[in-house]
Amino acid sequence: MIIVVANSKGGVGKSTLSVHLATWLHEQGHSVILADCDMQHSSSEWAREAAPEMRTVRLSTPDDILDQLPQLSQEADFVVADGPGSNTETSRALLLRADMAIVPCKASMLEVRALSQATKALKHAQDVRKGPPRAMIVLSMVGKNYRLTQDMKVTAAALGLRMAKTAPTLRQIYADSPGQGTVVWRMGARGRHAAHEIRAFFREVLPQRATAKSSKRQAKRETTSERRGAEYGKS
Repeated sequence: MIIVVANSKGGVGKSTLSVHLATWLHEQGHSVILADCDMQHSSSEWAREAAPEMRTVRLSTPDDILDQLPQLSQEADFVVADGPGSNTETSRALLLRADMAIVPCKASMLEVRALSQATKALKHAQDVRKGPPRAMIVLSMVGKNYRLTQDMKVTAAALGLRMAKTAPTLRQIYADSPGQGTVVWRMGARGRHAAHEIRAFFREVLPQRATAKSSKRQAKRETTSERRGAEYGKS
């Protein structure tokens, strides 16, 4: 399955979601490839520290994406692709190969006005492919009671886009995690609330990964990861 995290605007949390999602899936025992499609290569560098045993690749051009993503999807259970913050053609190529698209947005008046433009490439891909990718808008790194949150929900509904019920809220720990080469659930007690909300979001996005059969294994992995985080917080 190819999951693309895409928005042609920068600074909306694409790399944060990509690295955390890839690491979460990896910790559940899935084979995962993180495809870093941003010229800054920040997500692949971060992932190599957070999950060094997980495979990362860098795809620099739209042609690379169109040619290589299908093959990569045959080599792993999941390919999580981190899209660029500016290159529209790269974003289009990603959406033409994606099974699912996660579109993070911030709740600001500029985002409300730009959401229609930001989803044009998504709509074009769905028209060309007669369906996929399935898409979900997520409000990323915003205050829970921020007044524009409702405006974003109304705008998404008007565009016929599904919006996630859960989302990562604005917390300093998300900004700290790449500098420390880890994910929030390994950052001790102060990462507990962030860990809870981002995992809840992933379970909403991929409910089939939260089945009863896998819940015990997942709970065990999460407990182990949190225990490591507690030890990390003491060090």
